[in-house]
Amino acid sequence: MYRTHTCGELSKKNIGEEVKLCGWVHRRRDHGGVVFIDLRDRYGLTQIVFRPEDKDIFKNAEDLRSEYVIQIQGKVLVRPEGQEKKDMATGDVEVEVNGLKIFSKAKTPPFEIDQEKDVKEEVRLEYRYLDLRKERMQRNMAIRHQMAQLTRKFWSDRGFLEIETPDLVKGTPEGAREYLVPARLHPGKFYVLPQSPQQFKQLLMVAGFDKYFQIARCFRDEDQRGDRQPEFTQLDVEMSFAEEEDIMQLTEDWLKMLTEEVVPHKKIKFTPFLRMTWQEAMDRYGSDKPDMRFDMPIVDVTTEVKGCDFKVFAQAPLVRALRVEGGAKFTRSEIDELTELAKTKGAKGLAYIVVGDELKSPILKFLKDEQVKTILDRVGAKKGDIVFFGADEFQVVCGALGAVRLACGDKINLKATDELAYVWVTEFPMFSISDIDGKISAEHHPFTMPMEEDIPLLDQPDKLFRIRSHAYDIVLNGSEIGGGSIRIYDPKLQSKVFETIGVSGADAQRRFGHMLRAFEYGVPPHGGIAPGFDRIVMLFCDEPDIREVMAFPKNQQAEDLMLGAPSEMPAAQVAEANVKIIEQKKP
Repeated sequence: MYRTHTCGELSKKNIGEEVKLCGWVHRRRDHGGVVFIDLRDRYGLTQIVFRPEDKDIFKNAEDLRSEYVIQIQGKVLVRPEGQEKKDMATGDVEVEVNGLKIFSKAKTPPFEIDQEKDVKEEVRLEYRYLDLRKERMQRNMAIRHQMAQLTRKFWSDRGFLEIETPDLVKGTPEGAREYLVPARLHPGKFYVLPQSPQQFKQLLMVAGFDKYFQIARCFRDEDQRGDRQPEFTQLDVEMSFAEEEDIMQLTEDWLKMLTEEVVPHKKIKFTPFLRMTWQEAMDRYGSDKPDMRFDMPIVDVTTEVKGCDFKVFAQAPLVRALRVEGGAKFTRSEIDELTELAKTKGAKGLAYIVVGDELKSPILKFLKDEQVKTILDRVGAKKGDIVFFGADEFQVVCGALGAVRLACGDKINLKATDELAYVWVTEFPMFSISDIDGKISAEHHPFTMPMEEDIPLLDQPDKLFRIRSHAYDIVLNGSEIGGGSIRIYDPKLQSKVFETIGVSGADAQRRFGHMLRAFEYGVPPHGGIAPGFDRIVMLFCDEPDIREVMAFPKNQQAEDLMLGAPSEMPAAQVAEANVKIIEQKKP
């Protein structure tokens, strides 16, 4: 037996016992000829003591250094009075060592394991196995495990079956770029890694499995950012004979359970979860993922500024205002920072009025006194506030003021770290313009059911962007943590939607023929949702990005610095995969 206890287990009830512990040397201290070591495993720390009376053991103890892996045997003693550590689970006891075995020695690590210091991300990822030894990372992985186990139990207890789906699938582009996998046995053909199990879970509904879930791995070849990785995990859920309300309520119950079990110190702000339509969210908060830990609404003042002498307002199709309570204290440089932020969202600038003992603003000379009063009354401004304005097309105004709203929430500390503001955003537009090719595309995916009363608009090209869908997102503290929808189950309607996004006839059969064919054999009404598991863990752990809750993530260039991936492959293996490498010309 290597160990009788873990390093986080011993307490006063073990005093006098002979024990064995194994772990890593966390810290070492020499005090007056006595060597103290904090021994670490993933369960915690135990202080062990080497005394000079046992010369052989003490001599070896003097050679111990950080991150050596050792086994010790000794007697559990109570710590001397005044030397207890109340912030440590084992802080009332120590182990006086009478046996030592060194399993392996360690080079000096490239960064301290026992301290939380700023370390370059490149170094952390290159030595990820060392980074994962840190208490914070061990805690994150334990929380992730706990959430996965609770999730499996929750959905299983409600009659859902966990069914695995393939990771080598047919390429059917759904928005993001796909990872290609050459098929060695079929020259010139490829598999792709799935962006999600979307089509498989719908086919499982056709197959009669009316309640399915999976903690699924997904892959997208897209540019990285804080809440994205090329490979990620989502909870995949699908139900037959279910309406929007059924899926939303179950998801809400699951998130409440996770919150109460995993982060009971955090409070859920809205019970039941707050709900708003996509249009309401955009109009009022400038975002389809509003952070509702604070309100700070955006107000339409297009009518109030109509006919004013300020051309930016007078000529804009839409003018909206954002009152920031207490914002009059913002410095000129802070206002300039917010202006630059608005410009990154397409705005040409950021007009404002400071409400102090007197009004201050470069635009006051263009507005009549009664117009200014009407505007300030409309937004509820009072002394000490600042009012920002956006004037442009709908998307630009929403993007600019939405970003300014979030930045102001940070500036005046409105984002409570102990609050979880869950919000449902519903009735998303069915279609949008693709950022990639400028063509009409499905806002969520092409299998989303339009609102029944909006289906006739599919035959009116000029009204396509007025079509609402049975799509719903769940948002947490300004992050979209999951999206779902009711699916199309009528083959004719599905074909019509494909045609609308430019996928028709032979192309539709080539890409989605398996779906259309399956729908000819009896398909139930169905719908589902796919919460991003990594993002939820990230928010529960109060981490800034999902790399901190993944064991082995990639960097911003989708590289694995620890393994050195992606890497070149032997020419023979590349040729066997029927792939020819074309050398890129340098610009």
